[in-house]
Amino acid sequence: MLDHLLTVRRSKTEAGERVIPLNADAMDAILELYKRAESSNCVELNHFVFPACENGNIDPTRPQATWRTAWRHLTRAVICPVCERVQNPGLICCDEKCNADIKDIQSPLQGLRFHDLRHHAITESAESQASDQTIMAIAGHVSQKMLAHYSHIRLEAKRQALDALAANRADVEQQATGSGRYVTKHVTNGTNQTNTKPQVVERNGRPVRARTADLYRVKVAL
Repeated sequence: MLDHLLTVRRSKTEAGERVIPLNADAMDAILELYKRAESSNCVELNHFVFPACENGNIDPTRPQATWRTAWRHLTRAVICPVCERVQNPGLICCDEKCNADIKDIQSPLQGLRFHDLRHHAITESAESQASDQTIMAIAGHVSQKMLAHYSHIRLEAKRQALDALAANRADVEQQATGSGRYVTKHVTNGTNQTNTKPQVVERNGRPVRARTADLYRVKVAL
């Protein structure tokens, strides 16, 4: 874990066996679990991150069979609008000094399934232009049907990005016309300066410094 890598050695499928780099949020969560394990003296190498617990007795040598109850409590928990205490749903706040009416308060996580977290992470990866190979390496087993779904998400993200560029250009031209100036021609002519820096494009995942002729050749090759 010192190199911020999580190794999945056993899974339902061979595709699920993988090494996943951990980002800052994931590392913070792991460290928090480790601190909690230290308080119970459950930090041996053969101890599980999510140990079994029955009637308050923790057995770190056995894995937790399910977290259905914990997930249900998490996704049903409400926050009192008066004292901001997190608690189970009820008629009034469990804080005797508050006793606020909370019968109509619902959890912001109501209806969230644990598998939704996986779907959300893969969706954001697709929107960030990560390749299919990268998504599969992180997520493990992904069916061809789901891979096509995430590819559609990636295409839609590209379309929205280009639509945003078109909208921004239209706003600039409208502002210029309204002020009696035509900045579009000025911007276009500005690109013909002699000190223009070579543009940078990406080809095969590597940055390439290129001039106009090189850019044309790259375009043809693509």
